[in-house]
Amino acid sequence: MMLSADLEGAVPLGDFLEGDGFSRTLDRYAESHGKADRRAAASFWSLYYFSALTIPYVVARRAETRLPVAFDEMTIALGEDGLPRAFGLPHEGDWSEGEDLLNVVTPLVDCHLSRAVALLKEKSGIAPKLAWNNAAVYIDYAFNVTDRTPADGDDYWPSRPLFDCPLLGNGSRNPFHGCLRHEREEGTVHCRRKVCCLRYMLPGIPGCGELCALPELRKQ
Repeated sequence: MMLSADLEGAVPLGDFLEGDGFSRTLDRYAESHGKADRRAAASFWSLYYFSALTIPYVVARRAETRLPVAFDEMTIALGEDGLPRAFGLPHEGDWSEGEDLLNVVTPLVDCHLSRAVALLKEKSGIAPKLAWNNAAVYIDYAFNVTDRTPADGDDYWPSRPLFDCPLLGNGSRNPFHGCLRHEREEGTVHCRRKVCCLRYMLPGIPGCGELCALPELRKQ
């Protein structure tokens, strides 16, 4: 993330996702992968989108800064491969007290993710539950690696409340509820997705290992 004024090639996010730009980008990206399934291409594209959005947001909130992620105030820039390269923000953010994860993600869901997920479904056909699961893995990652609480047991999972609680901090439905789970196999705890991201349908793209929702793909 960077200031929109400094982001070369930036275009308004709403214009890109709501107009024809996103559809054309997906078509080119699917074509570059041997005319791959368009839903799989869209899902993989969204992994870059959600990682570039949620990781900086969560890390900044851990540092008591609330980044401005309102959908209509942001810009986006793409790389030569058509994947999201960076997001542009209108300003550097504001001070914000530390909060639990459910409260941290509530404005992210309300101000940005709900609209982005709806547009992904409209423009590419991927199911909202798949898109939410794609976003969930990066929120989980960012929150866990910035946690400084002493581990309590071998299955300590700082972001667990986000996936166990059916409601967000404002009482609305939590779209991340059940997206990730921990399973123990042969003495080892693995984090698992609920919904597969479909990357196995893209030639040359490696799988996500033990995180995969499909048991038959975890060892590939």
